[in-house]
Amino acid sequence: MTQSDNPTQSNSTPSLQDRDAEERRRLTDLQYAVTRRKYTEPPFTGLYWNHWQAGRYNCICCGTPLFSSETKFDAGCGWPSYSSAISPEALREVRDTSHSMIRTEIVCARCEAHIGHVFDDGPAPTGLRYCVNSASVDFKSST
Repeated sequence: MTQSDNPTQSNSTPSLQDRDAEERRRLTDLQYAVTRRKYTEPPFTGLYWNHWQAGRYNCICCGTPLFSSETKFDAGCGWPSYSSAISPEALREVRDTSHSMIRTEIVCARCEAHIGHVFDDGPAPTGLRYCVNSASVDFKSST
């Protein structure tokens, strides 16, 4: 009998329910609300909105590298802003029509955590502004 044939053996991939329970235990209430309920933290309140140390910002849920401090800039909006993702594969874009607006949501490509939104009003060379909730990322210093 293989593992998949035996209903008493668990699959190596955790179920969505198991992942949700683990994240509720591991994440703060705000981190969970932002990443799994698409909450937006108030502007100028997040840990990283005015953070300028050299390093990398990773998904708080799965650890996937999302942004480098090298692309971070002050957009004046109160949220961490980046002109590009660390790689094109790091994020997935989703059409967001909530709150009577049409925006582009960004989610972690690996675990689907809500990260923030991307706008076309950023600096050259990309012209993009990845507007990120601090609660959705974890910073790793490069020094």
